[in-house]
Amino acid sequence: MAGPQICATVTGRSTDAFRTARTAAEPDADLIELRLDTMDRPDPAAALNGRRRPAIVTCRPVREGGHFAGSEEERRRILEDACALGAEFVDVEWDAGFDGLIRSRGGRGVVMSRHDFSGTPSSLSDLLNEMHASGSEIVKLAVNTRSLSDLVHLLEARPPFEAILIGLGAAGVSSRILAARFGSRWTYAGDGVAPGQLSTTRLLQEFRFRRIRPDAAVYGVLGRPVMNSLSSAMHNAGFDAAGLNAVYVPLEASDVADFRRFAAAMDLRGASVTIPFKVDVTSQLDEVSPLATAVGAVNTIVVTNHRWIGTNTDVDGFLSPLKRRAAIRGLRATVLGAGGAARAVGYALAQEGAKVSISARRTDAADTIARAIGGRTDSWPPPADSWDLLVNATPVGSRAVPGSPVSSVAHHGIVYDLIYDPNPTELMQLAAEAKCEVIGGLDMLVAQAERQFELWTGQRPPAGLFADAAAQAIRKRES
Repeated sequence: MAGPQICATVTGRSTDAFRTARTAAEPDADLIELRLDTMDRPDPAAALNGRRRPAIVTCRPVREGGHFAGSEEERRRILEDACALGAEFVDVEWDAGFDGLIRSRGGRGVVMSRHDFSGTPSSLSDLLNEMHASGSEIVKLAVNTRSLSDLVHLLEARPPFEAILIGLGAAGVSSRILAARFGSRWTYAGDGVAPGQLSTTRLLQEFRFRRIRPDAAVYGVLGRPVMNSLSSAMHNAGFDAAGLNAVYVPLEASDVADFRRFAAAMDLRGASVTIPFKVDVTSQLDEVSPLATAVGAVNTIVVTNHRWIGTNTDVDGFLSPLKRRAAIRGLRATVLGAGGAARAVGYALAQEGAKVSISARRTDAADTIARAIGGRTDSWPPPADSWDLLVNATPVGSRAVPGSPVSSVAHHGIVYDLIYDPNPTELMQLAAEAKCEVIGGLDMLVAQAERQFELWTGQRPPAGLFADAAAQAIRKRES
C-alpha cells in the first residue's frame, strides 16, 4: 500500500507570482493545494490552467486562518467555478453551509476541513464523526497543539474513514512527518504557510518522508526549541544508509512528563535530549548511567526491554575531535562558562588528565563546577598565557547571543568553540587570525550523534555521513 502523499501549498498575490510558485512546487509534490485566498483577485481558471499535478482548490476565510474577507456567496461561487474547471478536490470548511456543492459532487473530491486555533478539543472523535456525516470524501482536522500530549489525543482519535489529522505549531510537527502513523491521506508542505508546516525539500531530504512506514521505529530529539536541530538530518541519513525502518523527529515538549506520555503512545525507541531537559528528564528514567550521573546531565535515552536508560554522549563527542589533534594529559585547559556544558567538558578533560580551570562571570557557579571535577577557578576573562586549550561553553557566539566571549586571542594554542551555528563563530575567526588550531562545535555535535546512533542500532554510521548531512542541512537553511 502506498504511503501518505505530499501536498504542496501554493500561495501568491498576483497571477504571475501564483503560477511561479506552483511551477516550483510541482516537481516534488504528489498534489498541490491552490490557496486562492492569498490572491488579490482569486482566479480559479488562472490557478488551475496548465497544472501538472492534481489540485485542491482552497479559498480559506479569515475566521479559519485564511485571507479571504469577501462574502460567503462569493466564496461559494469561486469553489463551484473550480469544480466546473476540473479541480480534483475542493476544500470546504465545516461551518460554511455549502451543502449544495457537496451534493453536486456526491461528496467525491470534497475535503471537509476544520481548524481550531484555540487548542485541542476533548471530543475529537465526535468532531470527526460529525464532519464525516456531511458526506465529504475526506475529513481534515487541524488543532493547535500546545504539548506532545495533545498529539496523543489526535492519535487516539484516528478514524476508520479517509482523514487528515494535523497538530498545528512546533509541538505538532511530528504529526506532519509521521502522517503514516496518524493515518493521514497526505501531509501539507510549504515554508511558513501554516504553524509547524515544513518545506517539501525538508520533508524529503531531512526526514526521508517517502520511506516512513506506519510501523517505523520512532526516535526523536527532546527539547524546547528543537525545530532547527541538525540531529534529524544526521540520524535520518543514518537510518536510510543502514536500510532501517526508522525515523527521527523533533519533539518540542512542555515538560518531561508530557514527553513521556507521548513516548509511551508512540513506543519511542530512543531519544536525544537537549536544553532545557537534560537534568529534569532523569525523573522519567528507570536507570541513569554512572557517566551521566557524574556529568550531571542526560543527553541520550536508550530504550532496552521497555527500560529507559539515560546516558551521556557529549563527553565522547567533545573528546573525539580533540584527541585527533592533541595529547590531553597535562594540557592546561580553561573552560569558559559555568553551566551544564561547562561541567560536562570540565569533567571530560579532568578524566583525561588535563589541568582544568573554570572561568566564568559567576564566580560562585565556577567554584561549584571546579570543586565537582577536581579543577580550579580562574579569573574572567582568563589571562592570555594561562591556557593551552580554551573551550567556549557559553552561548555567546550563537545566533541568539552574537559576539565573542573574549575580546582577543593572542596565544598559539587550541581554541574549541562548542557553538556550531554560525560556523565559524566570531571566536573561531579570532583564533584563526591568532594562528591557533581551531575546533568547531559541529565536530562535537557529529561525534556525539554518531555515538547515539551506535547505542540505538548497534552499528556505527558510515564515516563522514553525519558530517555531510549536518553541513548540507546548514547550507540549505542559509540559502
